[in-house]
Amino acid sequence: EVQLVESGGGLVRPGDSLTLSCATSGFTFSEDYMSWARQAPGRGMEWLSGIYSDGRTEYLESVKGRFTISRDNAKNVLYLQMNSLKTEDTAIYYCRKGAVRGQGTQVTVSS
Repeated sequence: EVQLVESGGGLVRPGDSLTLSCATSGFTFSEDYMSWARQAPGRGMEWLSGIYSDGRTEYLESVKGRFTISRDNAKNVLYLQMNSLKTEDTAIYYCRKGAVRGQGTQVTVSS
């Protein structure tokens, strides 16, 4: 069974940084495309970034340069480093493997 468990969210101020983690199990992590998405209050799910098994990455234009996705295949963990956070980054952040996602971790950016 595929399991994805996000952590690392919290309450931060504009301009702060935060690193999210996603611990995975139940599949061959190193072979799969993984992604991060978020859902802000009252809005739909928004894809943010993805990373291929060979390490290639891709980003939503609005987070490019601020967010960095990475993976540790030895630990089966996916990361999202978020810098220069803005109030509009407030959302629940999800780790995804295809249509499967975790329970999410709340990120709140507020002064």
